[in-house]
Amino acid sequence: MSELITADLVDLDLSAETKSEAARSLAGRMVAAGRVTDLDGFLADVAAREAQMPTGLDGGIGIPHCRSEHVTAPTLAFGRSPQGIDFGAPDGPADLIFLIAAPAGADDDHLTILSSLARRLMDPGFTGALRAENDSVTAAALIRGDQAPADAPGTQEAEEPEPDVTEPETVRPFRIVAVTSCPTGIAHTYMAAESLEAAARAAGVELSVETQGSAGFARLDPAVVAAADAVIWAHDVEVREKARFGGKPIVDTGVKAGINRPAELIAEARRKAEQGEITRIADDGAGTGSGGTGAASGHFGVRLRTYLMSGVSYMVPFVAAGGLLIALSFAIGGYEIASAKSVADHFVWGEADSWAALLNQIGSAAFGFLVPVLAGYIAYGMADRPALVPGFVGGAIALTIDAGFLGGLVAGLLAGAVVKAIQRVEVHPTLRGIMPVLVIPLLASAAVGFLMFIVVGKPIASLQNALTDWLNGLSGSNAVILGVVLGLMMCFDMGGPLNKVAYAFAVGGLADPTPGSLKVMAAVMAAGMVPPLAMALATTVRARLFTRTERENGRAAWVLGASFITEGAIPFAAADPLRVIPSVMAGGAVTGALSMAFGCSLRAPHGGVFVVPLIGEPLLYLLAVAAGTVVSTALVVTLKGVRRDQDTPLPATGESKVTAAA
Repeated sequence: MSELITADLVDLDLSAETKSEAARSLAGRMVAAGRVTDLDGFLADVAAREAQMPTGLDGGIGIPHCRSEHVTAPTLAFGRSPQGIDFGAPDGPADLIFLIAAPAGADDDHLTILSSLARRLMDPGFTGALRAENDSVTAAALIRGDQAPADAPGTQEAEEPEPDVTEPETVRPFRIVAVTSCPTGIAHTYMAAESLEAAARAAGVELSVETQGSAGFARLDPAVVAAADAVIWAHDVEVREKARFGGKPIVDTGVKAGINRPAELIAEARRKAEQGEITRIADDGAGTGSGGTGAASGHFGVRLRTYLMSGVSYMVPFVAAGGLLIALSFAIGGYEIASAKSVADHFVWGEADSWAALLNQIGSAAFGFLVPVLAGYIAYGMADRPALVPGFVGGAIALTIDAGFLGGLVAGLLAGAVVKAIQRVEVHPTLRGIMPVLVIPLLASAAVGFLMFIVVGKPIASLQNALTDWLNGLSGSNAVILGVVLGLMMCFDMGGPLNKVAYAFAVGGLADPTPGSLKVMAAVMAAGMVPPLAMALATTVRARLFTRTERENGRAAWVLGASFITEGAIPFAAADPLRVIPSVMAGGAVTGALSMAFGCSLRAPHGGVFVVPLIGEPLLYLLAVAAGTVVSTALVVTLKGVRRDQDTPLPATGESKVTAAA
C-alpha cells in the first residue's frame, strides 16, 4: 500500500472548519504529490458523491471518497481535526478524515487495498493509535499497514473464531449470508462487511459476506448460500443476482445500517428465521415477492418516485443524444429539414442539407425510443428484467395510440404491476427456469397490450391530447403561472426528483413538438441555468460573504450554469440551504415566468447558452435568464449579509467566518 499514502499526504493538524474545506485541503496535498490533475474537477466529483449520502461514520470518522477521471493513481490522504468536522454522522463531528481517491478505471489490486483500509477503520485499536500518533511518517505507516498499532489486539487473534472450530458437531451455529454494496464501492461496502463480521463473532453467528464493490464481485459459494438460515442485504445499489437468496428470510436495508447497527440486523435476521418468514425472488433476480426490488423500499410514495426516476434516468441519454442531433440539424439546414426525404433514398455527400437531414433523421430515430424506454425502465425499476419486455411493448403501444408521455408512464407502471403479480404465483420447480425468459414476458406483454389497447389507452390518449391543446393555447397569465411552477421545481432540489419531473415533462413534449411544448422546454432550461449562475455572480460581487472554497466553486459555476448543469449550485445549497435554496427558487420562478411571457421556444433538450441560436426570441430568453440570476443573487447576498452582521466581524484577510446553516 506504499504507493497510496506517504507522509506528505498526512495532516495531523487539519485546520479546516467544514467538510468542503477539509476535502480541499487534503486534495491539495494530492495535487502537490501529482496524484490529482484538476483540483476543482476532483472536488466536484467528491461533492457529487457526498450529495448521494453523507460519508460520516459513528466513532468520529469521515471518509469522503469518489472515483474520478482527474485522479492519476489510487490515493489516500489523512487529516486529523482537533475541533472535529461535521460529515453527517449520527454521533457528531469526525476528527479522523480519510480522503480516498480512485481513478475512473482503477485496477482491482489497488481497490482491494483500499477496501482493506475500510475494514480496519472498524478496529478501535487502529483508530486509537491514529488519534495518539504525533508523527506523520508513523501515521502513514500505520495506515499502510507497515506498522501495527502498539495497543491494538492481534489481527490473527481477532480474525480466528476459535469457538466455531471447537464447537461440537451436534450444535449447529446460526448461519447468515450477507451482501454489502454502496454507489462507489470503495469504502462503505467493506466497512459494512467488517462491522457485520465483528457483530456476528460477538453473537456466535456464522456469517459469510459477499462484497459487491469496485474491487470485484466474488460470488458466495452456492453451498454456503443454500446452508444459510437468513440473509442480510446492506446495500445502496441493486443487489446482483438476487435469485440466489430466494426462499430465505431477508433483512433488506441500507449500507450505513450495516456499519452502524450490525447487531440489530443480525437479531432481526434471527427473528425472521424463527418466525418462518421467507422471501420469494424470481429466478433472474426479479425482486422480492413482497415489494419489488430492494432499492425501492419504504412507503408507496417513495417506491413510486424510485420507479419513475428509474425510467427517467434511462430516458435522459436518448433525450440528450437525439435532441442535440436534431438541434444541430436545424442549425445546419433550418427547421424545414425535418420534412426532407429519407437519406437512405437521397444523400449527396457534398450538400450541407443532406448532412443536416442525416443528423435530423438519426436524432428522430433516437427520440422515437423515448416513450418505450421510459415505460420499459419504469417497469424494470418495479420488477427487474422480466418486466422490460412488457414495459417496452406498452410504451410502443402508447405511441401507436397517441397516448404519448402519459401513456408511457401508465404502461410502465402497469407492466411492473402485472409482472409482480405473476411472480407471486407458485409454480412447479420444473417451470421456474423458463418463467423469467418465456412465461412472464409472454403473459405480461399480452396483459399490458390488452389494457393499453382496449381499457386505458384511449382515455389516456384523450388526456394527452387535452394537455397538448392546453399547452398550445397557453397565453397570458396561464402561461406565466406554468412558468413559475416549472421554475420552482427546477430549482428546489437542483437535479433531484422534482427537478427531474419538470425536466421529463418538458422533454416528453419534444417527442411530438408543438408550440406549447417548445415554450415549456425553453422555460425549464432557462430556470435550470439560474442556480449556478446566481451563485457564480454572488461570489463575484460579494466575495467576502463566502469562504475561499465557495469562491473557487463560484468560478466553476459560471461554466456549469451556462451549460445548463443545475447541479453546479449543490455545494452552495448543501453548505447553507436555508438561504441558498429559497433564493434560487425565487430566481427560477422569475425566469420561468418571463420565458413563458416572452413566448420563447426551444427545440433542443440541453445545451444552455450554446444552443441560443436555436431558441425562439433568443435576446428575450437571455434577458429572462439574466433577470432570474440577478433576483437570486440579490436575495442570497442580502440573506447572507444579514447573517454576517449577526456574526463575529471578519478578519482582515477577508476570509468569511460565516457559519453554514444547520
